[in-house]
Amino acid sequence: MEEAFAKHDIISKEDIHRMVDVFYGDVMQDDLLKGFFSHMNFEEHKPRMIHFWSFVLLDEPGYSTNVFEKHVHMKLNDEHFDRWMYHFEKTVNQLFSGEKAETAILRAKTLSWTFKEKFRKMNEQ
Repeated sequence: MEEAFAKHDIISKEDIHRMVDVFYGDVMQDDLLKGFFSHMNFEEHKPRMIHFWSFVLLDEPGYSTNVFEKHVHMKLNDEHFDRWMYHFEKTVNQLFSGEKAETAILRAKTLSWTFKEKFRKMNEQ
């Protein structure tokens, strides 16, 4: 559990690093979600997640990976995305306060909704 501190907005790559660590620490303890990550070398994958969120929140250049394509092979449904969103929003609200923190949650909700819709359409075919 994070120790108490004064919350500030997401302003640096270190903040993103912290957010990713805490968020995926929670996800890896969630029985519904952890199976999707059990095969993954988290320490190897973490820099990509940090780069993604740095691109989204700090305007860091150079991120060009299609995030959906990286997840399309997974058997994900609305419940998975809702739980992912629950952990993400809880983490951001626990650690940060401010415009970028609100943007992080909004972008995550947009990603979650987009993925749900794409998976739904794939399953209809």
